[in-house]
Amino acid sequence: MTMLLWTVFIVSEIGLAIYEIAENATKKEWTLKRLIVSGGQIVVYLLMLALPGIDLSFRFTGLIFMLVIRALIAGGVWFINRSNEDKKKNLWMILSAVLGVVLISMSMIPAFVFKDYKGRPVSGPYEVADSSAILIDKTRLETNENDGSYREVPVYFYYPSALKDIKEHSLPLVIFSHGAFGYYESNTSTYMELASNGYVVVSIEHPYHSLFTKDTTGKTIIVDPEFFTTALDAGNRGEAETYKITSKWMEIREADMNFALDTIIKASKDSAYDDAWFYTDDKKEEISNILKCVDTERIGLMGHSLGGATAVSVGRREDVSAVIDFDGTMLGENTGIEDGRILVNEDPYDTPLLCFDNESHHADRVIAREEGLTYSNNVILDNAKDGYSTYFEGSAHMNYTDLPLFSPFLAKNLGMGSVDPEYCIDKVNEITLRFYDHYLKGIGDFEVDEKY
Repeated sequence: MTMLLWTVFIVSEIGLAIYEIAENATKKEWTLKRLIVSGGQIVVYLLMLALPGIDLSFRFTGLIFMLVIRALIAGGVWFINRSNEDKKKNLWMILSAVLGVVLISMSMIPAFVFKDYKGRPVSGPYEVADSSAILIDKTRLETNENDGSYREVPVYFYYPSALKDIKEHSLPLVIFSHGAFGYYESNTSTYMELASNGYVVVSIEHPYHSLFTKDTTGKTIIVDPEFFTTALDAGNRGEAETYKITSKWMEIREADMNFALDTIIKASKDSAYDDAWFYTDDKKEEISNILKCVDTERIGLMGHSLGGATAVSVGRREDVSAVIDFDGTMLGENTGIEDGRILVNEDPYDTPLLCFDNESHHADRVIAREEGLTYSNNVILDNAKDGYSTYFEGSAHMNYTDLPLFSPFLAKNLGMGSVDPEYCIDKVNEITLRFYDHYLKGIGDFEVDEKY
């Protein structure tokens, strides 16, 4: 439907120019028809809202703004020229058509890049609600700023909406960490599936590693350009340089997750909210009610990519009961360099651990094992008391997020495989739920196939 809308608008722009040139229109006639076409485009858009794929979301915000502004300008130009019988120059009508085509096409880029994604079906009995806050860590300065501000960690809650019907301290807590230049909604379908089945899920953001987020002043914080370019080029660096860079990343991310976990646990147990919490007044009671239902004796961690690595390292905490790594190389388990080779933490991993790999990642792990190469994921799984791993044939890195469903265009450029994206994420969410149900709720047994 997006292509149909674009086609209608482009045809109207070109058609107006051709018709007016053929009619040798006056300025009065051309400006009137320009106004009619501009108004007609708004009407067409409003009518097409009834069709699937056309909506009032951010995908069409630029288009709406552009159509309204053009209509207002067209109205002003017509008013000025309403008595002008001079002939309109063909060149100006052609330029107007070209400008219209360019403006329409540019304003509709988000509609083509992003799909009308409404999420995935959930299996649980609960309706899901969401809320948010920002946690302020006053033990750490924000190293990306020079104004003495503290590190801030935005947290986003997904939880059963019927909290009044839920026993206090009865819902397991699961915390998620996004990947490099990801964002908190990257795995929303997973949060929704878990929350619908009686979990409180908290997606944390890592400012300057996230594509964009907001701080307590309302300022938009975009990804650090140096982090962005270094992360894209990380695979082309030597082991020693890579370790030096990634260990700093992991230090920040692990501190973020530990701080968020500690702060949430304290608030849940004490029902007290100190100055580490920042939220609007209308969310105070809501967040309090959420945390009253959290069972801090049943905690799971998960993350995608760098977030998965973060979850694995923080998952060594004694109060964490289960960890899931969505296609992340366990960089936080690398402890140093010796003779040009990475050293990996070989301490037993006592927390139940589930790892999802993309097909290429799985092949790399197999080759590393066959050739006797040290690879952190192999070492940790070998030393895990309850370690599981699986992969999906035809999967790539972004298939373990919602991005292929939200924006196939971006996913293809960042790594999307041939596997059906809906099947892949639905199966991942099903396995994730079974894993946490077993280890956090004691429901059923858990096993996973080597591949799907």
